[in-house]
Amino acid sequence: MSNNRFKVGVAGAGVMGSGITQVMALAGCEVSCCDIDDEVINVALTNVDTGRFGVKSAADRGMISEEEGESALKRMHFTTEMDALNDADLVIEAIPERLDLKVSFWKELDKRALEKTIFASNSSGFPISAMAAATERADRFIGWHWASPAPVMKLAEIVRGKETSEETVDTVVSLAKSAGKNPIVINDNDSNWGYVTNRVYFAMVKEASAVVKEGIADRDQVDQLMTDCFRWPSGPFGMTRGATSGWK
Repeated sequence: MSNNRFKVGVAGAGVMGSGITQVMALAGCEVSCCDIDDEVINVALTNVDTGRFGVKSAADRGMISEEEGESALKRMHFTTEMDALNDADLVIEAIPERLDLKVSFWKELDKRALEKTIFASNSSGFPISAMAAATERADRFIGWHWASPAPVMKLAEIVRGKETSEETVDTVVSLAKSAGKNPIVINDNDSNWGYVTNRVYFAMVKEASAVVKEGIADRDQVDQLMTDCFRWPSGPFGMTRGATSGWK
């Protein structure tokens, strides 16, 4: 199926959800992004249009044409009606990082979504199999962990659950590639939180925090040293701020 016929649903219109919506619309998909908060949706509408990483900014930088940006905006549909997810080919969940909320969301959506619909969680580290167990489609349940800001970062940490089918993996990998991401397929692990990226990242944050606590350097100095040494786009503390509150 070509992307211009592929329907994507995104649950959650916050920093990650709105960014994912923009990326998938630019990839040619029709995207419905749902959130229970009208104000969150209003902010999302601004971010995908004129925000720092929105389509107009991308056009100004020559990353896309103005026509591509306008077409992508027309493919994005923001709503508080969760039923807009029911007929999607793929639903990407980007709600708050609480396992109880995610399990409840998937359990309810599983009753309404089409049988063919693939479920993908953007969890930062909860076991995919634990969420899949709340549904009747463990074979069509997968992890697709994104990095913030979603329109810029190439990360596509694809997490194969214990029962995830190869067809599901292949479909999501193909979509990630078409969206300009670099998909890496890894295996689920229910004994440690964080998959690969966040397990390594939080080990770094722990050591960076120890450096600050010992009075060796302050947070801004640690961030600067790490970006200067390793050419990271942000240091460990800056990354945490950006991922939670957005990139100003």
